Amino acid sequence: MASRSRVAEQSGWLERQFGLAARGTTVATETRAGLSTFTIMAYIVVVNAVIITGGATIAGQDLSFPAIVTSTCLVAGIMTAAMGLWANLPFAMAPGMGLNAVVAFQLVLGLGYTFSEAMGVIVLEGIIITVLVITGLRQAVLRALPLSLKLAIGAGIGLFLFAIGAYQAGFFVIPLGATQGGTVPPPTAGALGAFTSPPTLYAAFGLIVTALLLRFGVRGALLIGILLTTLVGLVLHLAFGVALSVIPGKLELSGPLVSLPDFRYVGSGILGLSFLGKGGGTLLLAGLLATLSIMLSDFFDTAGTFTALGKAAGLSDETGHLREHEDRAYLVDSLGALAGGVAGSSSATTYIESGAGIAEGGRTGLTAVVAAIPFFLAMFFGNLFAIVPQEATAGALMIVGLLMLAATATEIPWADFSVGLPAVFTVMLMPLTWSITNGIGAGVILYCILNARRANPIMWAVAVAFVVYFAIGTR
Repeated sequence: MASRSRVAEQSGWLERQFGLAARGTTVATETRAGLSTFTIMAYIVVVNAVIITGGATIAGQDLSFPAIVTSTCLVAGIMTAAMGLWANLPFAMAPGMGLNAVVAFQLVLGLGYTFSEAMGVIVLEGIIITVLVITGLRQAVLRALPLSLKLAIGAGIGLFLFAIGAYQAGFFVIPLGATQGGTVPPPTAGALGAFTSPPTLYAAFGLIVTALLLRFGVRGALLIGILLTTLVGLVLHLAFGVALSVIPGKLELSGPLVSLPDFRYVGSGILGLSFLGKGGGTLLLAGLLATLSIMLSDFFDTAGTFTALGKAAGLSDETGHLREHEDRAYLVDSLGALAGGVAGSSSATTYIESGAGIAEGGRTGLTAVVAAIPFFLAMFFGNLFAIVPQEATAGALMIVGLLMLAATATEIPWADFSVGLPAVFTVMLMPLTWSITNGIGAGVILYCILNARRANPIMWAVAVAFVVYFAIGTR
């Protein structure tokens, strides 16, 4: 009797907290939905660490892979649970794809920031975007950029991710050396990779496997593709001694299978605010404009994600806004950026992959709470995740880039020269110069020139800042 009483009491709390009946769902449905959401986005645990440590390695900085895994899981778990408990929405959060690429390949590799200083940029971005939400200036920021540029930002980040995945796969090489405008120079003619090398062939295998899984509609295809590719690599490496990664130590377990979480990078973003005094005016301006570009891409991406997920879950009104707790949702998302910088994981944002749980019937924050639990458990397997080489995740990264490109590029009015030209500069300069900031800056400047009357004061102010950025950065 006592056991039944406890079960009834727990069920009553869940109903009061999440309003399951009002949204036409059950505990069992929400549990299944939460596990589906985690499965479809669990790839970020490995991919985020691969991207951040990969960029740092090229820049000569040695970062701990298990520690980045810990920070990734910690932020994803905390912010996903907060989204569920406070905003009561079936949305999950984790370090954002594209945003982590800015940290690794623009801030650390391009501008020469330390990892801590790069996290300081993320902290500053989180503070700005949180203030925008709290003060209600969110609406003004949303109106600042035209829809064409918002879509172009998403498409450009998609191409940027594809380029990074192709680089990590060894499909092309980057001649490192002198930087151009604070970024890594783009690949030159004749920089095609060695397609007969074992690491490149291995990465190509992973790309094909993951693409086939997606082609046949396998749920969790990205995660399964990474795991299957890694497993095949382990067998080949252990049985035949084949070197399948350009990074030493991969496909080998360097510590116990289960280990305590490594929190060494928690707090790094606070210390990293020292970037505000780094290297004089040029690097400071580059860092501040990188902060602005991250904020813009993060903010507008979130707005689109909320609209799409709210519509799929039947939680939005006819204007596309969430009917309940929209302000809370935006605040949790903005705090995710701040938390990601503080914890040393990169900016956390709401994931469109939350749609997997919604497709399973998830309608309340209980879905998010369930999805958060495996992230916390994953913190104890940092050494296991560390065996995964960048070649095993490169295919998934390229596919994510394609999905981001496809989701936005088709809606841009390319034939309208006044918006098409700024959009194409925004999209193409990101992968060509390995800089999201450069892409957004060029797009904003061109848009203001070609649409002088339509551009609002905020747009013009941002355009002037980017003119100064390009003038100083290319002297």
